[in-house]
Amino acid sequence: MRNASQLGIAPESGAGVYDHPAEIGLLALLADHPRTIEAAARHRAPDQLARHLVAVADAFFRFHDRFSDDCPVLPSHQLKPSAAHRSRLALADATGVVLAGGLRLLGISAPEHL
Repeated sequence: MRNASQLGIAPESGAGVYDHPAEIGLLALLADHPRTIEAAARHRAPDQLARHLVAVADAFFRFHDRFSDDCPVLPSHQLKPSAAHRSRLALADATGVVLAGGLRLLGISAPEHL
């Protein structure tokens, strides 16, 4: 399973790239994912992982709703993607990786595409 730093979006590598509270909140939850998995395993508490995944999904929807009109994840029409578009796309990809991996650990199947 890849983590946020392997995807190039760890807080220390993204200084100044993510500046909206919705981006920062989502990034913090993604960065906390490995610790959450470890704690859930150590305490034999899969509910901790399930609650974390719900928080990640909620944060993603706040991020997505915020940027769907003002600052879209993908450029519209024939515009070339900017660095901001690429960073938002990486954040969305990392969210998918975390959610899919977490659901897999819980033994829950997930659709390939939403």
